[in-house]
Amino acid sequence: WTAADIAGVFGPMPVNARPKRRDGRPAAIPDQPLLATDRVRFVGDAIAMVVGETEAAARAGAELAVCDIAERPAVVDPAAALAPGAPLLWDAVPGNLCFAWEAGDAAAVRAARARAARTVRLRAANPRVVVAALETRAALGAWDAESGRYTLRCASQMPHPLRAELAQAFRLPEDRFRVVVEDVGGGFGVKNSLYREQPLLLWAARALGRPVRWVGSRADAFLTDYQGRGRVTEATLALDADGNFLALEVDIVADLGAHPSARGAIPATLNAASFSGAYRTPAIHVVARGVLTNAVPTEVYRGAGRPENLHLLETLVDAAARDLGIDRIELRRRNTVAPAELPFRAPLGLTYDSGDYPGVLARGMAQADWRGFPARRAESERRGRLRGVGLANFVERCGHGVADSAELRIEPDGSATVLSGAMANGQGHETALAQIAGDFLGMDPARVTVVQGDTDRVAEGQGTGGSRSIPLGGACLAAAAREAVELAKPLAGELLEAAVADIAFEDGAFRIVGTDRAAGWEEVAREAGARGVALRATGRFVPENHTYPNGCHVCEVEIDPETGALAIMRYTVVHDFGRALNPPLLAGQVHGGVAQGLGQAAFEATVYDSEGQLPSGSLMDYCLPRAADLPAIDFTPVETPCPSNPAGFKGCGEAGAAGPPPALVNAALDALAPLGVRHLDMPLTPERVWRAISRARE
Repeated sequence: WTAADIAGVFGPMPVNARPKRRDGRPAAIPDQPLLATDRVRFVGDAIAMVVGETEAAARAGAELAVCDIAERPAVVDPAAALAPGAPLLWDAVPGNLCFAWEAGDAAAVRAARARAARTVRLRAANPRVVVAALETRAALGAWDAESGRYTLRCASQMPHPLRAELAQAFRLPEDRFRVVVEDVGGGFGVKNSLYREQPLLLWAARALGRPVRWVGSRADAFLTDYQGRGRVTEATLALDADGNFLALEVDIVADLGAHPSARGAIPATLNAASFSGAYRTPAIHVVARGVLTNAVPTEVYRGAGRPENLHLLETLVDAAARDLGIDRIELRRRNTVAPAELPFRAPLGLTYDSGDYPGVLARGMAQADWRGFPARRAESERRGRLRGVGLANFVERCGHGVADSAELRIEPDGSATVLSGAMANGQGHETALAQIAGDFLGMDPARVTVVQGDTDRVAEGQGTGGSRSIPLGGACLAAAAREAVELAKPLAGELLEAAVADIAFEDGAFRIVGTDRAAGWEEVAREAGARGVALRATGRFVPENHTYPNGCHVCEVEIDPETGALAIMRYTVVHDFGRALNPPLLAGQVHGGVAQGLGQAAFEATVYDSEGQLPSGSLMDYCLPRAADLPAIDFTPVETPCPSNPAGFKGCGEAGAAGPPPALVNAALDALAPLGVRHLDMPLTPERVWRAISRARE
């Protein structure tokens, strides 16, 4: 089947993030068809769908397809795409510019720069990365003629939003679709949104009257999965004579790829507020431009813009310290928000409500043995190596922008079932949510069953993203558990022949106050069954504020000046995630995030050539970090309960990925400072480091 066969069936691919331009006009978003019509815009663009009885038959059929494609000039660099005369990807997007969005106070920044004693400018690139989840994408589409409903089974982070996007693509009501998601082997943001294979499978299933399956290969993933990052950012920091931050001005050029994905504009816009970092910078102004290029579309990727912003900010602070001749730690201390200043209103709208940012910085340095570094540097020098140490001290905002709910059912045997709209992608939700329910119900978590990922069973849900699963989903579940206890108290009163006012709940039992007479969940559940009462509670949570996890990451590297080879010697994390629900799961999230962040900083980059081809199109040519490339990660949690979250949780899923890029880059520049190297763009491959050393020696 080609685009002609599905003409009139589908609307364009959904795009949910549509930032307003500076003049108030909506973003210029092209209508992207599910199958290419008269033009392909990137290698991997879908042209036709072939269905066979077997995988081999389908592949053989695809080999018979003949594509007549006339070559056109390509543009893969976003800055080049904005240049006059650049090839246009879409007639509906003049100059390849989808949006030019801004936030902050430009006038205040100009005034601050005018009175500044010093300004420091930095340009930082965040190259595209391939997400390379353990599990490639796959989907199974089915059609039920009797009910007139479609069922999609796939790997997704957001089953309910995906159902809404399917309905939008088909231009049908949501109740015509069921989405079922089971175990997911990694999502990291790029499994948030609709992919064209998903509605096409459902259409094919109806056309053929039988289920249709698709499993993407690793090669497909390089060519068709949304990619992460992809931006160039320039920033200017204004300081007074004492090194106090006065203003920050930021210009972002974000590579959206050949068309915006559903949430592709979010990293450059929604999370711009994170440019405040841990600092009390009085004025900030951000301009973000979303640009089309002949490449795979980009999407949100673990942190969704916050890691990019924090990389720029923390490397800029180090650059300012070098230019001003101020110790980089002292410069941070002068400008970091102190606990006495909380709640602190940041210039781009955030209100920091908890934490000890200077204290976490001090603990991170102590844990990393910052004072002992000179001795380690001297030892490296004796072996002909250059050693450096760098850090990032930062604040994130998580669990933002959405409300959610959870349902809790007490089953006839006294066990519990949790129906949650969050969606596990390997984080261990089944354990964490069962633990929360068990804590509030006084029940063994082994007696709690967690149900996720079925839009027919779970009433609603925002899915997993933005480090919100436990702060948001956990808060909903806590509210549902409290309601379940209140629903059960009248039944316990009947059992114990006491007034409800005399019933107290503690340690999993309903007890008559001042006596030893009590009933557990099993007895109460039997009473409910006998009376035909359903013990079902729903908890809803509308966050009043974001959660603000904050931490200090310290990285030590060693560089061979003759080859540019960089080795990561030590990595330390001290991080405040609020109440620690499950320390092993928390540590696992941090370790995984650090591995991804170090991968981006030192190993990974998606490379397109000038013709739009992808030389880095396989794991033979794209370097993922291996276990031997990474050091042991020394992680110390700090617990400052979040005041805006009823359980005290702060988000943890993305923080691990935010600290490594600036910490590693700052460490490498510290190692290379004696040679005069002042800037490095990621990834810090041996060739890139060696060339920087060679230029400095010329």
